[in-house]
Amino acid sequence: MSRFDSDFTRRLLDKARGTFGSMDAVRCFVAPGRVNLIGEHTDYNDGFVLPAALDLALVALLAPREDNKAIVVSIDKGPDDEFALDNIPRLPNHEWTNYVRGVVLALQAKGGQIGGFTMVVGSTIPVGSGLSSSAALEVATGFGLGKLFGPELSGPELATMCQRVENEFVGVNCGIMDQFIVANGQADHALFLDCRDLTTEHVPIPSDLAIVICDTRHPRALTDGPYNERRASCEEAVEAIAADQPAVTALRDADMDLLNQARGRMSEPVYKRARHVITENRRVLDSVRALKQGDAVTFGRLMNESHDSLKDDYEVSCDQLDQMVSICRGVDGVLGSRLTGAGFGGCTVTLARADAVERLSEAVLTQYPVQPKGPALVYRSRAMAGVREEDPKAILGDL
Repeated sequence: MSRFDSDFTRRLLDKARGTFGSMDAVRCFVAPGRVNLIGEHTDYNDGFVLPAALDLALVALLAPREDNKAIVVSIDKGPDDEFALDNIPRLPNHEWTNYVRGVVLALQAKGGQIGGFTMVVGSTIPVGSGLSSSAALEVATGFGLGKLFGPELSGPELATMCQRVENEFVGVNCGIMDQFIVANGQADHALFLDCRDLTTEHVPIPSDLAIVICDTRHPRALTDGPYNERRASCEEAVEAIAADQPAVTALRDADMDLLNQARGRMSEPVYKRARHVITENRRVLDSVRALKQGDAVTFGRLMNESHDSLKDDYEVSCDQLDQMVSICRGVDGVLGSRLTGAGFGGCTVTLARADAVERLSEAVLTQYPVQPKGPALVYRSRAMAGVREEDPKAILGDL
């Protein structure tokens, strides 16, 4: 079960009672956040990733209505939303409920007879932190409405549908990783995902290792453009390589020899972006091997190399992320630390010996400067299951 404190459950229950009136027909769906252990900016290049689902999670409370309206409210975000199910335009300015609207449209396109519904959302996933709060909202909506009205999709089908919503309706050219791990996570395992053919392998995480997430409190917004610019650079690199090697359709197909042969046909920034992706794919494969062999030291070293590549070649780090990584790496018992998510702010992920977590937390809270959004937040998490239905009483207590 995911971790929810008493303040969160009280606020969610208060909002639910005020919105639903009766709780008798309310069903509860939980979608985890995710942390990517390694494999950053590889998913949209048909590459490899190794994420894990978190015990930071989003809760969607859903109940059917007798009319043809959808009402969507949140305990944290605003404004609330109300829309007719036969007319669902995209809202301007990237309102959070566009994710819900897009999923409803996608389910309808798959033949879902979506009836009126009320949804109350609460989340412990920090927004703008790179822990996939948007993917959790999409997947929880698709899973929950599928249970209420159909169609009930498999985990991979749900993930690919939600990715399409984010690409085509919301307007962010994300890859498949976030939605896939949220829909398909397994407790105490990382998910090795081939983003080309969506084959997966659940890889156990040793119990003596801790996953520690540090929120820099420096938020980032994917819709501001830099993420989409990086993706365009990767496509430009593929075109340059494919001029001589037509079998190369994504950076997944290239190696450093092919990249170097095509270097004269691309700018230096494009070359560096491609170098990150190609070397990152290799790091993911090496990391999976190390994890299976119980070689945590090698895994940590590869995490460090990943961050350095993201900083120097992909140029998606920032001062706050670099400072957080430096603090974490300086703690005895820390094996590796890197930014996680798209970059430009958000969170770091650190792999540490279990007995180092307290030292790590103290170092971050004493050495990392307080940001305008507040002091750093440190979460120790375990890998959790993907989206699921739970008894509302198990989350909210006495209804």
